[in-house]
Amino acid sequence: MSSADPQPSTADDPIANLPLLELRDGLSEVVDSDPALEDTVEAFRSGSGPVAVDAERASGYRYSHRAYLVQLRREGSGSALVDPIPFGDLSALGDAIVDTEWIIHAANQDLACLAEVGMVPREVFDTELAGRLLGYPKVGLASLVSEVLGYRMRKEHSAADWSTRPLPAPWLVYAALDVEMLIELRNAIEQELRREGKWEWAEQEFAAILDAPPREPKPDPWRRTSGMHRVRNRRSLAVVRALWEARDQIAESADISPGRILPDAAIVEAASAMPVDRDTLQRLTAFKGRGAHRHMRTWWEAVDHARRLPESQLPKQGPRYDGPPPARAWADRDPDAAARLSAARAAVAEIAEAHRLPTENLLAPDTIRRLAWSPPAEVNLEVVTAFLRDHHARPWQIGLTAEVLTDAMTSEAASLD
Repeated sequence: MSSADPQPSTADDPIANLPLLELRDGLSEVVDSDPALEDTVEAFRSGSGPVAVDAERASGYRYSHRAYLVQLRREGSGSALVDPIPFGDLSALGDAIVDTEWIIHAANQDLACLAEVGMVPREVFDTELAGRLLGYPKVGLASLVSEVLGYRMRKEHSAADWSTRPLPAPWLVYAALDVEMLIELRNAIEQELRREGKWEWAEQEFAAILDAPPREPKPDPWRRTSGMHRVRNRRSLAVVRALWEARDQIAESADISPGRILPDAAIVEAASAMPVDRDTLQRLTAFKGRGAHRHMRTWWEAVDHARRLPESQLPKQGPRYDGPPPARAWADRDPDAAARLSAARAAVAEIAEAHRLPTENLLAPDTIRRLAWSPPAEVNLEVVTAFLRDHHARPWQIGLTAEVLTDAMTSEAASLD
């Protein structure tokens, strides 16, 4: 912004006028040696109450999703910033706090990388998920801290490359602040959950986080290439697949984010242009960058391989999926199913609104689609309850939705007779 530009006013911005959150105990040294880790383990073992836990990854910079910094805070223990890279395994630290509740914001994002270093909780409190159950419109950590506790948080280093060593002091302050107020936030949110009769819901949701099976790799991950909608035929899809897989191998080997080796735009441009030789490929606009040139031989070999594939080995036009087709196609393919889906969605949305919940947190949209597309042969409350249970709905969700879904299925079926 130039000096001539008007400065934005904060008079009408309540968040801008909140006090800035600061570290109460100052910035501690990064734990990166065996003696320091031993002291940290003992400090957190002797602390009291739940422990706030966070982890920083290098998304967008590295191929792996490993943790490059682990932050903790506990009453009587203070805060700690632990560098997991020198150790590889932090199971001693995990064991020291395993018998207490771990407070994690957006636990699904951090549990996998924490498990990689040997830190696996037995009990969690997810402040983001709790915020959703309470109907907060914004559930990012900074938003909840400002709304619930009245502090403004720094968020300027959220997209930093946390694999950088040494980590700059301002980044470390930002990281330490992420656990500074988690315990207070957790306690305030629990009070709200209890007041609104949602505490048991939260307990079931937190248990489900830990009980969830490991995520299965999605089939055909290359189909998530940005810009795929511009790829029109199976031969071009083969080029996308070949370039994506070649890039993925290089990225994994070098532990570099795939997009930093070859952008998605380059993959889609090559698939659309279908170059006939290496010179034509490297003249494409998206292949003129230094990163693309470094592996030009690999890119051309991938494109040439896709160009020569027999028709029988070309990928299918649409992705593989074991569930119902996209809902937008239901009206043409199965009008009865489309009517059931409309009735079920309306019923669930009404309950969600009444309880100030996001619809997707009341019941997974995929579960509703599956029920509407292929309902049981006999639809009654017992059968629908079993269906929801088989699709991992929690008891509180079943209690709120099973009856209305049964009514939606049966009333819609009656209207079609």
